[in-house]
Amino acid sequence: MSANGTTPRRAARYLDPAELADVELLLDGAFPPLRGFLPADEVESVRTRHRLRGGAPWPDPLTLRIPVEAAAADEIELLDLEGAPVALVRNESPWTDETGMHAAGPVEAVGEPSGVLRSMRPPAADVRAKLPTGPVLGVLPEQPLHHRELAQIRELAAEHDAHVLVLPRTSGPRPELLVQAVLAARPELPDTTIVPVPLVRRADPKRDAELAAHVAAAYGATHLISPHTLDQPPIEVLEPPDVVRDRTDRWHPAAQVAPADRRPGLSPERLRELLDRGDDLPGWFTTPAIAAQQRRMHPPLRDRGFTVLFTGLSGAGKSTLARALRDELHRHDHRAVTLLDGDVVRRTLCEGLGFSAEDRSRNVRRIGFVAAEVTRHGGAAICAPIAPYHADRDAVRRMVEAVGGFALVHVATPLGECERRDRKGLYRKARAGLLPEFTGVSAPYEVPGDADLVLDTSGLSQDAAVGRVVALLRERGWVGPWTGA
Repeated sequence: MSANGTTPRRAARYLDPAELADVELLLDGAFPPLRGFLPADEVESVRTRHRLRGGAPWPDPLTLRIPVEAAAADEIELLDLEGAPVALVRNESPWTDETGMHAAGPVEAVGEPSGVLRSMRPPAADVRAKLPTGPVLGVLPEQPLHHRELAQIRELAAEHDAHVLVLPRTSGPRPELLVQAVLAARPELPDTTIVPVPLVRRADPKRDAELAAHVAAAYGATHLISPHTLDQPPIEVLEPPDVVRDRTDRWHPAAQVAPADRRPGLSPERLRELLDRGDDLPGWFTTPAIAAQQRRMHPPLRDRGFTVLFTGLSGAGKSTLARALRDELHRHDHRAVTLLDGDVVRRTLCEGLGFSAEDRSRNVRRIGFVAAEVTRHGGAAICAPIAPYHADRDAVRRMVEAVGGFALVHVATPLGECERRDRKGLYRKARAGLLPEFTGVSAPYEVPGDADLVLDTSGLSQDAAVGRVVALLRERGWVGPWTGA
């Protein structure tokens, strides 16, 4: 019951992964002094002053967009993607701006805490309580720690006589692999506590670094390693010291190694090149245990999953090319291949969806979700929906590229040729007004401006078209030369 004795009106809101991560950190006490989603005046204060209205420094406003119909709700139940309740928002001060309606009010947990690697992430207060007395050096890595980074941490920890608190940022596509890489580095560090945190990267690097400092402080850090100069840090920020490799392949502070005795390190570009090719990482760069986890995070191109999304009008030849590409990969490549044909998907995964703009969007994004999962696990997904809208194709690209390779192939067969083929009689029915919202006739097709390959099958044989797709895959390094007949 509410304060006036009435039953509170309640709405529900599913959280995307980034929103869920923020709610988990909020509930864990990692975003002090916040207790919920901010009202309009607090949001404006944070955006303009980097402070809450009461004066406390805070770098990034925590907000939650809601449907207009949910604005009148007293409570909003927050659900994860599986539909399990995570938290409840007391919607005390809903507000609106040019982006839409927002909920505002305190957030409380519902049920037992969940989330990725939950058993390794106690509430922030519990972590603070178990840290030793004295300085605590915070580190928030997004990539594995190699010899150079480990030397920097050891140098600062020794200088400040500090315990080390490593908070791996687990908001990437394979968070467990980053944590395993950090755990593999533990023998190279002094006394260390490791707590994964699902801190999503903010678009503004400065705000992101400031938020990382607040999270580190919430978990008990008194100092933070960061290359950024922060205006209002809650704890002391330390610049990573300059360390170099000497003639014995050991890493030391630059001041201790004569210029003539310094050896070059490994640039990020060179590291990516080695990982893409599947080459061994040099022993002076990292340990074998960390290298093994780095390779799991970034397998060679030939072993990574990928998705090919064919898009084009009905009758353009998408399904024909998709099946031919599937057969070519089955014959020559080692990956498991999944074909997600538009017509087949509509009878199974997307059964019940119509052809409105909204249902077309749902259809394509469901295909994208499945393709991303196939790609995540090292397979090849070949998709052949019409996919008429740029926003949906772009959403699929983002989903897939977070976990592997993506190629958009526009099958740009002219409308007249598609109508001439029309073996199902669909264009004839659409011209007669019997099929409303038919792409190319009574519904729009947004021609891709970002296609990785454009094919016009009216003047190109099937074998030649598939050959061009395979050449693109080979150029990307995803497949090698075919061997055998």
